Amino acid sequence: YQDIVNSLHVHKTFKNQHVMSCLEDKYVFITGCDLGFGNLLARQLDLRGLKVLAACLTEQGAQQLRKQTSDRLETVLLDVTKTESVVAATQWEKEHVGDRGLWGLVNNAGITLPAALNEWLTKDGFLKILNVNLIGLIKVTLSFLPLIRKARGRVVNVSKAFSDSLRRDLCAFGVHVALIEPGKFKTSIFPENTQDILKGIWSQVSPEVKESYGEQYFEGCEYFLYPLRKNLSLITNCMEHALIAVHPRTRYSAGWESKFFTLTLSYLPTSVADFILSPISNAVRPADALQF
Repeated sequence: YQDIVNSLHVHKTFKNQHVMSCLEDKYVFITGCDLGFGNLLARQLDLRGLKVLAACLTEQGAQQLRKQTSDRLETVLLDVTKTESVVAATQWEKEHVGDRGLWGLVNNAGITLPAALNEWLTKDGFLKILNVNLIGLIKVTLSFLPLIRKARGRVVNVSKAFSDSLRRDLCAFGVHVALIEPGKFKTSIFPENTQDILKGIWSQVSPEVKESYGEQYFEGCEYFLYPLRKNLSLITNCMEHALIAVHPRTRYSAGWESKFFTLTLSYLPTSVADFILSPISNAVRPADALQF
């Protein structure tokens, strides 16, 4: 039995460490490279020798990234929520990759704020997140797919929505789609003044909803301000593996809470998951909550 376990471990290690050759000939396009995961990944892949095409939201972010990397890395401005910006970036991309196509697309651009209880938010708050994290991801992916199919390349998403159907659609073309499932990490999308942002959201809540939840409940909502990991390489290493490994995985989980908590909960019956989470959600109860 031990020999079998050891053999499986060696086989898994070999698969994880076996990377592709001729990386210097491959183009990778990354969105959201001003800061955070995208910025670090762009620098990592540049050191690997890949031809990195980094999309930044601001010219300041692009300039700072170019100062930290080699001449191989090139930048383009991209706002994933604007169709004309996506079209322009696609044309820029075509001029760079030519007939060889695009080996890798990393849909990293994303936001998580505003974040609060559903009833505290407005439709505009939900739309703000959806326009970047989902609609923007779809716009970029669909626009770049012909280039990716030409190279029989890879797509790396940080959003689960759209990933599974895309993976099934593209497998016949030899295109691999990987999903990154991050835990709780400290990036630019979680600013230091998260508590002030939450207070701003609370200030916009209607008097009726405020009365129903109560000030004590709002003051106890520190579970929104959870501690965040600062080692972003746990995520970017997964992204890098998905792009350059001979045998990439379909899903990557980084951070203990993603591997052992979130993932485990997803396999449990809903009633069991709710029971486990209830001590967290019921630490402070709303003013009008039912008493059990």
